[in-house]
Order: sequence, then C-alpha cells, then structure tokens
Amino acid sequence: MTTRKDFPDQRELLRACIKQDPKAQRTLYELYSPKMLAVCMRYIGEKERARDILHDGFITVFEKIESFNGTGSFEGWMRRIFVNTALMSLRKGDILRFTDEITDHEKELTAEGGVLGTISSAELLRLIASMPTGFRTVFNMYAIEGYSHLEIAKELNISEGSSRSQLSRARLWLQERLQESR
Repeated sequence: MTTRKDFPDQRELLRACIKQDPKAQRTLYELYSPKMLAVCMRYIGEKERARDILHDGFITVFEKIESFNGTGSFEGWMRRIFVNTALMSLRKGDILRFTDEITDHEKELTAEGGVLGTISSAELLRLIASMPTGFRTVFNMYAIEGYSHLEIAKELNISEGSSRSQLSRARLWLQERLQESR
C-alpha cells in the first residue's frame, strides 16, 4: 500500500501525478477521497452515485492536475472540480427541471395551516422521501405531478384500484407521521 511517506511533500506528490505515476495517483486518491466523497454526498445523496461522481472527479483531477498553478489550496482546487462534476451529473439527469412546480405545491400545502403549517417544506419533503416506495411513487404521481389513477395504472402496470389504494395508504401514512411530529 502506498503511504504519504512515499511523497512527504505535496509539491513532489503533484509533480509525480503530473507524470502520471500510478503510485502518486493512488496516494492522492487515498489522501483526498474521504473528503471529496463527503462533497459528492452533499450534492448527490445516494452513496453509489456519489462514488461514481467521486471517480469521475478524480479522472478530471488527474487529467487537469497540470493546470493547478499553486495559487490557493490544492484541496480547494480539487473541491471545485468535485462540485462541478456533481452539478453536471444533476443537470444531465435533469433533476432540477420540476423545482418550481414542486415549490409551488409546497407553498400550497404549508399555507393550509393545521399540522402542515407547523412543519417546514423541507421536513414535508423528507417525510415523502421516506415513504415506502409504492406509496411514494403513487403519491408523487397523483399529488405532485397531477396524474389520474388511470394514467398511474397504465404507467405502473397496476389496476386503478391499486393506484387508489396506494394513494389512500400513502395519505394515511403521511397523516400518521405528521401527527407524530406535533
């Protein structure tokens, strides 16, 4: 296993990485991967996808390491690469396309008062995200996306009755969690 002792000086480590020395690249990866994985997790949320972003980010680091000019910290330079890599992944997935629509629904829900008026929209989204998959899928399609039960049934290859049942159970599940949070 490669250790930091092999490259006691950061400049020496960077010079070896510029020369594409596998030992140096491994050392750099081992030194920075925990911190950079944390950056990726903050943006991506899913550990496996975050690891993919981590690997893509390191490929970019190794391809562009020669462009690091020494001004500022190397870790800060790397962090920008990982943030940009994560954001590119989110854009490719078009993950932010419905943000405005969802935000509008959040405002409508929280404006109703009662239990919903006592929790933040972030808390409500966290609760929805923690629903069992079937409940969450039907709830999102019906309540947020505006699909009819017929459309949901066709999309998910289930009966309309199953769609109605999943929605009813999702609402009950959500009501119970909201009551608990009072």
